[in-house]
Amino acid sequence: MDRNSRVENKYTGLILLSGIDAPGISSALFSTLEPFSITILDIEQVVIRSRLILTVLIDLDPAHAAAVESDLNECAKLLNVDIATSFSSETTQSIAQKTGLIHVIALAEKITPGAIANLASDIAATGGNIERIHRSASFPLTAIEFLVSDSHLDSLRKALGPTAKKYGIDIAIQISGLNRFARKLVVMDVDSTLISQEVIDLLAEASGVGQEVRAITESAMRGELDFEQSLRARVALLKGLPESVIGEVQKEISLTDGAQNLVETLHGKGHSVSLVSGGFIDIIEPMIKTMSIKYYKANKLEIVEGVLTGGLIGQVVDRAAKAEALREFAKASAVSIENTVAIGDGANDLDMMAAAGLSIAFNAKPIVVEAADLAINEPSLRSVIALIGV
Repeated sequence: MDRNSRVENKYTGLILLSGIDAPGISSALFSTLEPFSITILDIEQVVIRSRLILTVLIDLDPAHAAAVESDLNECAKLLNVDIATSFSSETTQSIAQKTGLIHVIALAEKITPGAIANLASDIAATGGNIERIHRSASFPLTAIEFLVSDSHLDSLRKALGPTAKKYGIDIAIQISGLNRFARKLVVMDVDSTLISQEVIDLLAEASGVGQEVRAITESAMRGELDFEQSLRARVALLKGLPESVIGEVQKEISLTDGAQNLVETLHGKGHSVSLVSGGFIDIIEPMIKTMSIKYYKANKLEIVEGVLTGGLIGQVVDRAAKAEALREFAKASAVSIENTVAIGDGANDLDMMAAAGLSIAFNAKPIVVEAADLAINEPSLRSVIALIGV
């Protein structure tokens, strides 16, 4: 039998401490337990509005139970807290011994009791048991994390979807394990993901062909043109545009809310960030360098004697190229594919998202939301940090 799934018959004690928080309480509690032959099986502590709640599950010699309880009562008096104990001999399995645990993260600006009640009911309906609940983030969105046993990813995704939609909540569902804390590579789309705009639309407006470009885009969305055909057709309409327009368009670009914070946080914690775009490197390269992003790939406009020719240089960055870029960046960053995260919003991101260890749809089209592991429907990238557990 797998050691991690072993169920044993032990004599255990459950200790519940509550009271006004103060320095030294945890130290005093465990110093009281130290003289005895005790193993810590599980532990959880939380402080809310200066109120401390600390629970500890211990394995101990039954002959020591009375002495442990007596010493804990004395400890409670000294600390001016309440300590309750419960001892029993029964078959137990701590969270540390359980396998197949799943993290369910609920994200929203406001989370109501009704939302929690329905999520808990949905989890129970899959056969799942909630082992722990805690708040993992409070700004810019509140994140409530459930640790669930005895359920399955697909069952939870299907069960939680309607409640998430009803209460306007984004839901992330991930398998528990050390991989959640491993060094990660986050690969992001640029247009309408890292930045708020679509660069081709800005260039089209500058050249006075905005309406024509939009018509080609709509044709592509109907499936009449593939991405490369539509991109080349749109870029052809930019022929004759002076190179100086690139600088003007760069000034119009704005980062999506939370983008700078996301990149800085990931870099600060030792993770890597790369960009891959079906847009144009000519426009976004200065921003990329400012953000200290090492690996990136995008299309390059052909410019001759200071004028756009209406053509492109090199391979078009389409769906397949984005997926290949993710694999290349992972190898260059010494990160396994299992620890890559892809974030995008359009059909051109689907192959990249399928190749990644974790995919996130960001304010995406329905086909992308359906294919992604997680979806964010709020206009901020700050919630990505909570979703990927860094």
